[in-house]
Amino acid sequence: MNLRELLSPLLVYDAAGELNMEITGISTDSRKVKPGNLFVALRGNTVDGHDYIEQAHANGAIAFLVEEDQDVPDVTIKVSDTTRALAILADQFYNHPTSKLQLIGVTGTNGKTTVTHLVEQILNNAGCATGIIGTIQMRMGDYTEEVKNTTPDALELQRMFAIMVERGATHACIEVSSHALEMGRVWGCNFTSGIFTNLTQDHLDYHQTMDNYRHAKSLLFSQLGNIYNDKRKFAILNMDDPSAARYRKMTAAQVITYAIDQEADVRALDISIGAGGTSFTLRTFKGEVTIEMKMMGKFSVYNVLAATAACLVEGITLSQIKESIEQMTGVPGRFEPVDEGQGFAVIVDYAHTPDSLENVLTTAREFTKGKLYCLVGCGGDRDRTKRPIMGRIAAEQSDYVIFTSDNPRSEDPKAILDDMLQGVTEKSTAVYECIIDRKQAIEKAIALATSGDCIIIAGKGHETYQIIKGQVLDFDDREVASFAIRNRIK
Repeated sequence: MNLRELLSPLLVYDAAGELNMEITGISTDSRKVKPGNLFVALRGNTVDGHDYIEQAHANGAIAFLVEEDQDVPDVTIKVSDTTRALAILADQFYNHPTSKLQLIGVTGTNGKTTVTHLVEQILNNAGCATGIIGTIQMRMGDYTEEVKNTTPDALELQRMFAIMVERGATHACIEVSSHALEMGRVWGCNFTSGIFTNLTQDHLDYHQTMDNYRHAKSLLFSQLGNIYNDKRKFAILNMDDPSAARYRKMTAAQVITYAIDQEADVRALDISIGAGGTSFTLRTFKGEVTIEMKMMGKFSVYNVLAATAACLVEGITLSQIKESIEQMTGVPGRFEPVDEGQGFAVIVDYAHTPDSLENVLTTAREFTKGKLYCLVGCGGDRDRTKRPIMGRIAAEQSDYVIFTSDNPRSEDPKAILDDMLQGVTEKSTAVYECIIDRKQAIEKAIALATSGDCIIIAGKGHETYQIIKGQVLDFDDREVASFAIRNRIK
């Protein structure tokens, strides 16, 4: 693209050099710069892109978007905020892909991944070619890419959306993290709908307070737009969560509500949870059906309600929604069973917040006839305040707890477990022990379990690695558990 054309949406900037030149691409990583690229110098929390301009130049960058004057022989474009300018230029470079998509964003502490996967399956089954971006991957049909962050930066997002459009997508569903909203990663994304799942404690290492965290989530809804003659915009809110009332006031979009405990546009009634799944009456503004699904737990019902509301907005019929929900067995690493024919249940779940851990244990308790085992840790270099809370929940909701490493990162794993043990009080009824080595912890739990018991392996879910002292090691809870079970029953 011609550089002058690329810059045309920017109103205020200072340029030095000839702008009538072709740009082969945009890059924010000096190591990945290709000849003919525009290099954008971003200021991060720990890294300043301005320090890597020479490296970008050596790798072939011919133009530089900066916030301060630079002594380079090529074209420089100076702006006050390169992050904001990047969002504008990325949208321009990739020819405004989200304006060609029905884009659904999902935010909240828990449930984002499951809701996006439900929406994707329902829409695809109904004939709407749908892409997805989130914690697990970016996917469009048979095309997939790994995703570094739950929500990639503005440049990566627009590139991915452009791939979806090129591959025939009509819809896209994306997990939108609080970090992404706070950092402007989704600036330039023309959302059709924003979904709010819930708000419970997480990420306070970054946001500092729950009010800040709540506000970050609100940005998805306040940024939906303020007019009604463009794309119709919808805020889809879980009214059983107190934060929904604030988000309702902050958006100009049409509000579609869902709930279990309150009256809402989409509601679940007569919920029954068993070992084989969950049934309930799904009452909506488009009619009522009975759902018999394989997914388990009240939290799964909330996820289904959110996805149902989003798909009804997109014109999908209630019968199509019912059929898709009842077909779905689950999402990788979300209440995922490990079954090798053993006489006890082993379930791997991504639960890494107090609320999600409590939800998983509560659900497991409903069908567990014997003892409930919980294997849990907390991530290092992350919110420390939730550690004792998770320790308390595990010890109060389980019969036997094994505290173990999650992703300790740069921290001492024993110190993390010490933080968790502060939550274990005299009210705790569980037997507990600490086994720092996660593989040994899983093997111990499986060795202890007997017929009718249930083991919850919490925290890592779909992850296939463990981060210890800067090393990324191969580790998959599901594979480790499966191997341990086979060794026990052979």
